Amino acid sequence: MLSENLYSQKEKQFLKLHHNGELLVLPNIWNPLGATLLEEIGYKAVATASASIAYSNGCDDGQKIPFDELLFLLKKIVNSVQIPVTADVESGYASNNSQLKEHTKKLIDTGIVGINFEDSLHDESNLFSKEEQSEKIHLIKKTASEMGCHLFINARTDVFIKQNNASKEEKLKEAIERGKAYKDAGADGFYPIFLKEKTAIETIIKEVSLPVNILMVAGIPDFRALKEIGVARISLGPGFLKKATQSMKNIAEKLLNYEGMEEITENPVTSDYLKNLILKNKDYGKEN
Repeated sequence: MLSENLYSQKEKQFLKLHHNGELLVLPNIWNPLGATLLEEIGYKAVATASASIAYSNGCDDGQKIPFDELLFLLKKIVNSVQIPVTADVESGYASNNSQLKEHTKKLIDTGIVGINFEDSLHDESNLFSKEEQSEKIHLIKKTASEMGCHLFINARTDVFIKQNNASKEEKLKEAIERGKAYKDAGADGFYPIFLKEKTAIETIIKEVSLPVNILMVAGIPDFRALKEIGVARISLGPGFLKKATQSMKNIAEKLLNYEGMEEITENPVTSDYLKNLILKNKDYGKEN
């Protein structure tokens, strides 16, 4: 494990954002424009969403976009902003631990400082065992350390998505056990995706003792309550893309009926505004 004084500035910044007592809100993006938009508004970090990247590139979610395309996009996003970037890499696009190690190296080479790493077996209804997943997390952490960097691992568990035959109590118990195991393996954060109940969130925060990430879905506590109970991070998953698509769909339906012209012609987001966002890219004009 690297000493914290050896972390890069972005690594230190991203780690601190999970331990400063504030609620880190991450509207997950899928391209450089989205990243520069959030930086310009004042966000301190940006995150990608696997579903948003996949859908916006004509692929289904679940590691269906080619890994090389993902790397290309992540590098472009990282190069578009000065703030830390964390990426949703699903299960690492790896079929074995040897491949996972090589993929981890390539992901780090894009310049990202964090990952979401999930315990789902893709195209199946099952999860990796906590022992298997812990081994993978340890491998990722060790690989990053060998490369001289600290990669923030936001360990996601899909217990609340896939274990449909289990009771709420059984799911919570399993999530806590996985959270503790992932922490011991080197995880920096814990992401029990689709967990909604306030008391269950509080229990996980207390028992796992890692910064906890909650997904913004219907039924979760409001911002104030999440902050009060100690949630460190809230993300949108593909929610930001859904909202953008809803806006496009609404205006497209109006235009089809010869309505809504003023919504386009009077839009305060001008070409100059978009151009200025892109020109802030520190590598503008360079090949990625």
